Amino acid sequence: MKKLLLVLVMLLAATMVFAGGSKDSGSRPAAPAYIPKEPPPPGPAVPLPATGKLTVEVFDRGTDGGKSMAHDNEWTNWIKQKVKADLGIDVTFIPVGRWSENTDIVNLMAAGPGSAPDLCYTYAHDMVNAFRDQGGIMDLAPYINSYLPDLKKLLGSDPAFSGKDFINRNVDLQTGKIFSIPSYRVAIAQRNIFIRKDWLDKLGLGIPKDYNEFYNTLKAFKARDPGGVGARLVPYGVNSDARWGLADVIHHHIKPMNDRDRWVYNIADRYIYMNGYKDGVKEMNKWYNEGLIFKDFPLMVTAEDFYNQIKSGVVGAFCQNWDMPYRTDYRILEDLRKNVPSADYIPIDIVNNKDMMDKVGLQIFIPEFSPNKDAALKYLNWLAKPENYGFLQLGQAGINHEMVSGVPRTLAAPAQHPWIQNSPNNIDYTMPMNGVELGSTELNGRALGLGYGSISADVVSNAFVISTRNARAPAVFQATTRVNQYSNDLKEQADDLIAKAITCPPRDFDKVWDAGIKAWLSSGGQEVYDERASLYK
Repeated sequence: MKKLLLVLVMLLAATMVFAGGSKDSGSRPAAPAYIPKEPPPPGPAVPLPATGKLTVEVFDRGTDGGKSMAHDNEWTNWIKQKVKADLGIDVTFIPVGRWSENTDIVNLMAAGPGSAPDLCYTYAHDMVNAFRDQGGIMDLAPYINSYLPDLKKLLGSDPAFSGKDFINRNVDLQTGKIFSIPSYRVAIAQRNIFIRKDWLDKLGLGIPKDYNEFYNTLKAFKARDPGGVGARLVPYGVNSDARWGLADVIHHHIKPMNDRDRWVYNIADRYIYMNGYKDGVKEMNKWYNEGLIFKDFPLMVTAEDFYNQIKSGVVGAFCQNWDMPYRTDYRILEDLRKNVPSADYIPIDIVNNKDMMDKVGLQIFIPEFSPNKDAALKYLNWLAKPENYGFLQLGQAGINHEMVSGVPRTLAAPAQHPWIQNSPNNIDYTMPMNGVELGSTELNGRALGLGYGSISADVVSNAFVISTRNARAPAVFQATTRVNQYSNDLKEQADDLIAKAITCPPRDFDKVWDAGIKAWLSSGGQEVYDERASLYK
């Protein structure tokens, strides 16, 4: 146990060092080292009126599995009471769908004051840029030192840019303005492919060691039905978010690229214009037409339906977040074993071009029209104090955690318990961070290994190792883009194209894909590409 926890400690430290970029992975010439210039100083801080009121966004993940209402539960009550006592501010939470955040936030922002929360967060950085370009977001730069000293300290240095503060990652190098502040990820592993180990054992098959062995294993699952589930058998499970659920097996086909090209060709957070991506989708078209991929994946639009399908015991393999089967909020492996006691999912290492996350997690911003900017900034800094985020992450002793050798082990509260955590360690409330923060890499690594309830630390460590082995962090480039108005449309068109190209007859694939790319470029993709190429020279 101690050795495995030490592995996690060392991996966390290593991934934080290399979170800002990666070595060149192929034959293209390496881009010159990127060193951002110094931005001008922030503008003057305009006094902000103290209203004593605040609305705060919170992700709504539904109540499946006995979760509580995201905006009204014991955790939100604790926050309201303590913020009122500490800051004299009345807090109201506004729920935003976790899987519909783009649409929900756009609608709230369009509705204006009284609808959009005073303090917002999102994973969609390009959406924030679009709001910024429309004058819809507050410039935070003048208030960082006066309002956010605890947050600045907590976020620390930027691993991508030596000597820079992470809180300034999004600074406009031309104006010195900062329209959003990033949260940070404690662990930056991204995805894993998981496979039913009990099915492998039943068929006498070894763990797949490469892409072709994995493909042949899926064919064996289809032909021999090791789970005895009949027509319900799904060799490879995926829902309508196919660009994520098939990411690792598609990205395996992307041709080598240097960091400049990886940044330039990443358009609206979609990789479809990268050299080789088409080959990967074409391979998925083959798998689909051979019956290896869930037939109705475009119609399965909710994550809950997908997770329930996995729990039912019919799915042989899938690709999701690196720790998905083990998480205490989704209880995938736990609930699966209620249906199939011998079931087990293990991660496998069979693809090239694996992704690792940047330190950046959420983007935190304040709408320009918010009447409660003072309260929003004070609350954001309040969240950065250990006494506050510590309780939100760890919760009640004996209910949400127990101490093991001085380190908290996360416990899964029973369904419908008033102190159940709707997200891992309440990441939807601890806005500045994603993951347990105990003040040092060593303690964070030890807590990570103990953060999955009854799942042993060696299982968690193995999943982390496999996800990050030979994985590439995103290419980071500090630039202020102006062509952001197409972002949501480009994402939706790309996702639709992926689904259409995978499900079409093989003879139609090239026609469907090429026409889709042409339409996507004419809908703004070409303009975005041209800007990115001109910025990163």
